[in-house]
Amino acid sequence: MNSEIINHYFPGLTKLQQEQFRLLGELYQDWNKKINVVSRKDIDELYIRHVLHSLGIAKVMTFEPGTRILDVGTGGGFPGIPLAILFPEIHITMVDAIGKKIRVVHEVVEGLELTNTRALHSRVEDLDEQFDFIVSRAVAAMPTFVHWVKGKISKRSKHPLKNGILYLKGGDLTEELKTYRNAKIYNLSNYFSEEFFETKKVVYLPLKFQGHLNAIHG
Repeated sequence: MNSEIINHYFPGLTKLQQEQFRLLGELYQDWNKKINVVSRKDIDELYIRHVLHSLGIAKVMTFEPGTRILDVGTGGGFPGIPLAILFPEIHITMVDAIGKKIRVVHEVVEGLELTNTRALHSRVEDLDEQFDFIVSRAVAAMPTFVHWVKGKISKRSKHPLKNGILYLKGGDLTEELKTYRNAKIYNLSNYFSEEFFETKKVVYLPLKFQGHLNAIHG
């Protein structure tokens, strides 16, 4: 398990960022022995299957300083923690309904000395806030996810892509996305050469269409 793959795909990292990505692997190895948040198979390939996968979002979007991001169903802190390292001037809120997972997130954040994150043991529906972007790694089918985050996206955009959802998914999404005509799919195989990314994608769903969908269905 080696963080060099992150330096390869993101060559402009500062010394601090390089050290944080290196330390991240050690922290997860240690905490995963106490609280299992990553499968044994995946912990050996943490940098490809979790860290680099999370950073696929950064190949689609470069977040401006001050951007507020919500990571829904963060599990052990993905994609939130890698994005927080890569974009130190954004603020990421990570939520998960499972308390032991949020405990690991707190410990890893503390170990990395990240100051631009917060982790909440909560259901996303219970949050009364708005964010520029909502990110996640395949915690539910898109219609369910859209329902969960209804009203959580700010209308004021400051990026080339309008505020919305950036969702890491895999496989054939034709059926799941058939009602989302404004959804845009980015194949991660265009950015990363590893076999793991052959079927992996970032799905972008802008706020505008989400609002239209809510108007129809609810």
